Amino acid sequence: MSDIAFFRPDTDGRVLPLAYARSLWAPGTLNGPAVCALAAHAAEQRIAEPGFRAARFTIDLFKAAREIPTSTRARVLRSGGRIRVAEVDVVQFPDDSAAEAEVIVARATAVFLRESQNPPGQRWQRDVGARTFSPPTTAVDDWAPRFASDAAGVGEWDSNMGNHQNGLRKRVWTRAAPAVVGAELTPFVRAAISAESTSLICNWGTTGIGFINCDLTVALSRLPRGDRIGVEADSHTEHDGISASTAGLYDVDGMWGVGMVTAVNNAAAEIDFTNVDLRGRYREA
Repeated sequence: MSDIAFFRPDTDGRVLPLAYARSLWAPGTLNGPAVCALAAHAAEQRIAEPGFRAARFTIDLFKAAREIPTSTRARVLRSGGRIRVAEVDVVQFPDDSAAEAEVIVARATAVFLRESQNPPGQRWQRDVGARTFSPPTTAVDDWAPRFASDAAGVGEWDSNMGNHQNGLRKRVWTRAAPAVVGAELTPFVRAAISAESTSLICNWGTTGIGFINCDLTVALSRLPRGDRIGVEADSHTEHDGISASTAGLYDVDGMWGVGMVTAVNNAAAEIDFTNVDLRGRYREA
């Protein structure tokens, strides 16, 4: 297991954020993938069962998570013959000495469905030949994501975000880290972490990213395979400071799911990626 992770274990079931969890939006805050990682890990630990497979993960990110002690609370909402549902609160402790001072910063729901066979008949699916996502042809073994866009004259994939700060369709080939040092990075947790890039890929425009997502939904028809996941913008609409976006989710074998986010105007803290040293941040983490 890798020592690279979003959090490290603390006392009383809590975890402490590591550098990998830091957000670009504001000092002292956590990024979305870190919060998703904790919630997905807790949900899977609570309801995973042989014969059931993760089919959906939804998280509401309604308060900025800070670089302070954090924990999760998971409960089973339904344990049936074909469906299992868990709900998870991500809880933080601004005053480490007072349990009553806890703050819920996010709430997630995970749905696991019983595996079986597809029903008879044929249904429409996007033809494989019509898909526009193709992972890098050269292997990458570091932690930095690779980006691509529809801009003419830009290389197929690279780690320079400034090369892709445009108003065109974007995609990322990303590698997730475990939620907590020493914890297994399962395909489900990897899916939840990586799919959070739906907001980045869909809300990133010519001046940077000025929308911040307040949620994430990941729908999975199967679990992803391999260390890296591809996220490609599929649809985006925005009106009156609110955006709605979807992305296709891929691995080396093709499409396995869909990500969806809603986001709100956060232009006051817009992130200009032409000024971000992405590789430097990954080296620091």
